[in-house]
Amino acid sequence: MSMTVLGPLLIIAGAVLIGTVLQRVSGSGVGLVVAPVLSILLGPALGVLITNMATMVSGFLIMLAVWSRIDWRRFRTLGPVTVIGAIPGAWLVGQLSAGWLSIILGAIVLSALLITVSLPRLPHWEGRRVDVVSGVLGGFFNTTSGVAAPVMVICARLSRWDQQSFAATMQPLFMTMGAASVVTKLLLGSVDEVGQTGDLHLGLLFGAIVAIVLLGILLGGQLAKVVSPAHARTLAMALAGLGALGALIRGTWQVLGG
Repeated sequence: MSMTVLGPLLIIAGAVLIGTVLQRVSGSGVGLVVAPVLSILLGPALGVLITNMATMVSGFLIMLAVWSRIDWRRFRTLGPVTVIGAIPGAWLVGQLSAGWLSIILGAIVLSALLITVSLPRLPHWEGRRVDVVSGVLGGFFNTTSGVAAPVMVICARLSRWDQQSFAATMQPLFMTMGAASVVTKLLLGSVDEVGQTGDLHLGLLFGAIVAIVLLGILLGGQLAKVVSPAHARTLAMALAGLGALGALIRGTWQVLGG
């Protein structure tokens, strides 16, 4: 394996490992951490596609560890409608240049983090309407930027969703969103770079992601005994903010012809 391939692989592995550990502890983290990093490293379209793959794997494997706490009734409402949001998201990815995609990714992540941190106590809304709207928006944002967690956090705040049940239910939801995003983008041919990855073979990369996610779940399970979900969530948001700022700067430079 050449050094030109080994470097990016190590960065991808590190980002997926950190994101998985944080997701195991706090309920979210893979998309927040991995999407901005891979966007800068591989370009926004391919970077988010690989993030979606990692989210799909991590969601499935962590789901098995938190099965008893999952609210399957709410998942049955949220899960199917994410596909509705994924379809226009996949179409948009295929229409925009790399520069604009980087700007959109960075802006979505930074705005979502700002809203999540600064929102005052929200009114109490319950019912299927909140879940349906949140699922559609989550599917759209996950497909375009790899990040759906802030949308779901707002949903949880509106409905006063218990944190343990929310964190567990997010795992099959992230799995579903990741699968919907990957399938819709491949079917619509939204990611041209898939056929241009050279030595960075997607099949081998997917296998490596599975192994790294398993390691991250094991490490996260141990860290969950000593690290609070709030601290893990804060670290995930800080890393996501730095990565999103880098993606925004890169995208702006590309659009301006730098």
